[in-house]
Amino acid sequence: MIIETDNLTKMYGKKAGCREINLSVGEGQIFGFLGPNGAGKSTLVKMLVGLLFPTSGTARILGKPLGDLEIRRKVGFLPENFRYQDWLTGEELLTFHASLYKMSRAEKARRVPEVLEQVGLADKGRQKVGSYSKGMQQRVGLACALLPDPELVFLDEPTSALDPLGRREVRQIMVELRDRGKTVFLNSHLLSEIEMICDRVAIINKGRIITEGALAELLAGAVEVEMQVEGLSAQLLDELSALYGSYQVEGGLVRLSLKNNEDIPALAEAVVRNGGKLFSLNARQNSLEDLFIDLVKVGDEECLQ
Repeated sequence: MIIETDNLTKMYGKKAGCREINLSVGEGQIFGFLGPNGAGKSTLVKMLVGLLFPTSGTARILGKPLGDLEIRRKVGFLPENFRYQDWLTGEELLTFHASLYKMSRAEKARRVPEVLEQVGLADKGRQKVGSYSKGMQQRVGLACALLPDPELVFLDEPTSALDPLGRREVRQIMVELRDRGKTVFLNSHLLSEIEMICDRVAIINKGRIITEGALAELLAGAVEVEMQVEGLSAQLLDELSALYGSYQVEGGLVRLSLKNNEDIPALAEAVVRNGGKLFSLNARQNSLEDLFIDLVKVGDEECLQ
């Protein structure tokens, strides 16, 4: 495993930043980490990258305990709120960070232009960071995180300042990293973005993990179907009731729930077999946003009881 935590906890006095976190993140995946503001996302990431010391519990990064200096050279980190030296050019900033990673002169000469090209700043490297737009600063921050060609990269809201084209480019970078066997730990409020590219997801609320798993498994479940049908015979309605339980009829519209998408062809076949004319069939499965809101709401209600 690339990341393993065992009851990792951080207390701020009597208040828990995060409590008893148990996560396992494998190699070559994009792992989405979600939660409301103040839920403990940043606290966990800061412990994993060595900026905070845990109160209790343990963790291993790339097979080594937290704080291992050699491992830090294999980890990239883009914080949500960062500020770089305005008076440096993009190239100078990356060269400075390359020195912090103890990269050789030859490595610096190779990697600095490579990462500038990778994040779309190849022609902006000699401009001062202070002249960069917010989106360009986000890109140069991403370049700093990717500079050592890390095995593991933590990205905290990496597309927050970017336009739709920039967001798509950054998503592509994350997918390319995964395709090369790298691991991306992604914090993002853009649930649609997480849904597009993440392999696994964990949701944290009030300092505790409330669900974690493969995205496809978390989103698997009931599918809400609305059909426009002509010729709703008693025979057809009886079969719908026998196959799928309850349903609602309003004019020529039929609404019912299926266990999963695999039941849709059989539903359409049942309509036609019983003399119905199927003009449309719309299916809607729960989205990541639905899951997120439901879980967080339940957790908040339980805390109030």
